[in-house]
Amino acid sequence: MSLFALFRYLLIWLLLFFPIAAWSSAQVVIADFSLGLDVKGVPSGWQLKEGTGKADFSLIKDGDIHALHLRSKDNSFAFQKPLEVDPQQYPLLSWKWKVTRLPEGGDFRRGEVDDQAAQIFLAFSKRAAIVYIWDTTAPQGLMDNAGAPPFMSIKAIVVRSGPAETGKWITETRNVYEDYKCLFGKEPPAVAGVRIQINSQHTETSGESFFAEMVFQRQGARLGTAYGITVQPERLRD
Repeated sequence: MSLFALFRYLLIWLLLFFPIAAWSSAQVVIADFSLGLDVKGVPSGWQLKEGTGKADFSLIKDGDIHALHLRSKDNSFAFQKPLEVDPQQYPLLSWKWKVTRLPEGGDFRRGEVDDQAAQIFLAFSKRAAIVYIWDTTAPQGLMDNAGAPPFMSIKAIVVRSGPAETGKWITETRNVYEDYKCLFGKEPPAVAGVRIQINSQHTETSGESFFAEMVFQRQGARLGTAYGITVQPERLRD
């Protein structure tokens, strides 16, 4: 085995078994899909979690973008990894995504049709998480409670909504530090994990999305959350 190959396997092993820590750098790379698949056939550094049905995914190159391609047909699955990122030091989360098919009638506010083609979960603890979603129906900018297991609070932010911007790559940037304070009313703990998810089993339809280049970044002077946010204050801090 060459020295380069040995180093690559060592890097993959470290990503799989140790959380990504935020060292002294301008950014912390969370998703780099140019690393390819590991020996289990999933993106290097990620764990596959299948909910309903069998996962349909691939790694693709779209121009100069290395991306994770997800396809859901009446099923649910996700990729996740542990992290250790301080949102006070790295408040900005940036990523690229593209949606080419939305689950028909999907709406995170109604459990019976709670399907989205593109979801990014940030877990801060076993009890608190934020999910950034591209919803079919709920209005862009809405912040509200999402469905969650007992004793856990998940807050949803509708970053994109509907089909108007489907079929093209969009770069998003969120101030995670400010989002957490707005949603939970207190200082955030470290980000402990991330999950990329797609589902369409509730609507019994299909969805398709692409994800790429997810990073946490430093910021000299923190800004508030993005404009256009609609908050449901009476429901957010239940």
